[in-house]
Amino acid sequence: MTEPSSSALVERVDPAKLAVLLEDSGWKLAGGRRGIFLRLSPPGDSPAWPRTSLLLPLDQEDPDYREVMGVALHQISLNHDFWTRVVFPKIITNSADEFKFRRESAAPSGLIDWRSGERLIDSARRAMLAGAKYYLGPERHFVNRHGRFASRYLDQVLMGQTEPGSYIVTAFVPPDSSVPLKAEPESIITGFGAVSSRSVSEAFAKAVESTLEAISHYKSTGALSGFVEGVENGVSYEMTSALLGMASMSDGADITIDWDAAVPVSGATSHHFELQGSDAEVLDKAARQLAQDDGPQFVTVLGRVHLLAKKQAGSPGVFGVESFGSGSPKKVRVRLADEEDYHAAIRAHEEDLAIQVSGRLEKEGNLSWLYNATVLRIVGPLEDLDPKKQRKPQAQVDQPGLFD
Repeated sequence: MTEPSSSALVERVDPAKLAVLLEDSGWKLAGGRRGIFLRLSPPGDSPAWPRTSLLLPLDQEDPDYREVMGVALHQISLNHDFWTRVVFPKIITNSADEFKFRRESAAPSGLIDWRSGERLIDSARRAMLAGAKYYLGPERHFVNRHGRFASRYLDQVLMGQTEPGSYIVTAFVPPDSSVPLKAEPESIITGFGAVSSRSVSEAFAKAVESTLEAISHYKSTGALSGFVEGVENGVSYEMTSALLGMASMSDGADITIDWDAAVPVSGATSHHFELQGSDAEVLDKAARQLAQDDGPQFVTVLGRVHLLAKKQAGSPGVFGVESFGSGSPKKVRVRLADEEDYHAAIRAHEEDLAIQVSGRLEKEGNLSWLYNATVLRIVGPLEDLDPKKQRKPQAQVDQPGLFD
């Protein structure tokens, strides 16, 4: 990270924006001269800052501007937590919409058990990808449709440091950057342009809101129809499974979005969406229904990854699952629809975690296959779910003829 007092960082700071950021964070105006400087007092009695006020220069043409601004940034950075979470990400990105994904944790403030932390980051990523896919059009189950566009949107996103108080993952999305509708050089050949990242972020917010409305509808009626009817407004298998990852085995979670005022937004300037741990059961049912096609052979399997095939370029990936349940084939070969899910399979194998997958069941000789399959979620440690409660042999990779 660039040092706060470095000349490179001073060059990137907009003093007027920094002043607004400090005032929004509780700093009080204590004096100044219009267009020359402001004098600000830090909030409260925090020992992290000296009791003297902060001199913030405004005139970037003044010969002393760089030196004075360097001193000001150093003074602000004395509160390391405030600097890394609030100030530095905002001034280094010029402007950014801020997304906070929070999960309640029984660990001390700002900490979380490792696997729950991984699950939160993975769920946040999946949710943002699902919202980006919805921008191009609603679908019950996107499978691998619009995946490249969603990835280009995610390439615009910066991840900030976590915050104390439960566990919070922050994403910063520049509101005025462009997301190409088609990958280069295809966009040049076809004449397709680009859309603003803010418009894609707004689609994400709408999809989350619609999914939570469907949860409320289920709680009042006991019916999943709200999820199906909400597809036009962004509800999808991908979004429900992402939010399932946040709510599952938690004491609560939430998503907060603050739109950067540098780019005007119609409607509210912020959104707050809450999830309860009990919502996981509803989201699990909804994800299964949204993932289903009209055929009677669409199944969901919970089990352990016992075989892995080396992923080939351009292929989403294949692996084997040994089922724990009695209502599905004992062993299935899984051919994925989306390459993103292959990483989940690898993680489930390496960390001895149970995995839940769904797809179209077909028999080929003595083998059962799940085609066009998706990973619903990583459930938990094998020893907690496997009725045999025995460690299994390591997965075999690329056995001859295994997936032929």
